[in-house]
Amino acid sequence: MRDEDGAAIVEAILDAWRSGRQIAPPSRRHPDLSLADAYRLTLAIRRAREAGGERVVGRKIGFTNRTIWQEYGVHGPVWGYVYDRTLHELAALNGTFPLAGLIEPRIEPEIAFHLARAPDAEMEPAALLDCIDWYAHGFEIVQSLFPDWKFAAPDTVAAFGLHGALLLGGRIRPSVTQKRELVRQFESFEIDLSRNGNLVDHGRAANVLDGPLHALRALLRLLRSDPHNPPLAAGEIVTTGTLTRAFPVRPGEAWSTRLHGIEVDGISVRFR
Repeated sequence: MRDEDGAAIVEAILDAWRSGRQIAPPSRRHPDLSLADAYRLTLAIRRAREAGGERVVGRKIGFTNRTIWQEYGVHGPVWGYVYDRTLHELAALNGTFPLAGLIEPRIEPEIAFHLARAPDAEMEPAALLDCIDWYAHGFEIVQSLFPDWKFAAPDTVAAFGLHGALLLGGRIRPSVTQKRELVRQFESFEIDLSRNGNLVDHGRAANVLDGPLHALRALLRLLRSDPHNPPLAAGEIVTTGTLTRAFPVRPGEAWSTRLHGIEVDGISVRFR
């Protein structure tokens, strides 16, 4: 892709994000747009957002849930940056979150990890867990800069990995004795997602590339072949992908979860 085409895509995406105005997916005008191109643009967009005062605090992994690949026309995971202005603690929100500024928002219940030290792409799940000092259950609010959620995979990468916000529940710090059992639980737990008290979907850890720790390893392998963006570092938060299908959210709705097979409390939020 020519540099001037890439610069035009970056400008269009940032303008759509700032204005709340949807645009046609860049791949329609640039059918040669590849995932490698999109990750190069991701770095340019990161630099632009940092110049605007934002700070990167981690990554989000998207499309780890293989049950939704056909729905969105993708065939593997992608990732995007999480910023200090998109990360929120549910406890500090008093149970509510504004949807203003988010474009066609959808909700995704996820597991997020905080890295105490940098992991390696060849680590087994138990070794990856040893790199994590706390984890949390959260909601990622994804959004689409493209009408009706129609896009190609490179479009999603360029558009922040569809990231809008990350709402985190309480932090859980596992003990050394808990970690062996946690490796198993992170592959086998299940989750109920409800809207206004009514069950809308049931998910399981295995949906997410066989479990959140496996999703983390998939991200490490993606980054290993990325010549533009840095590898994961100590201090980053990584949210590992939706455990259920993603659902549209609207002001006035209350969403909640209940987890089974792992000692993690469910979370809830009301949108305004």
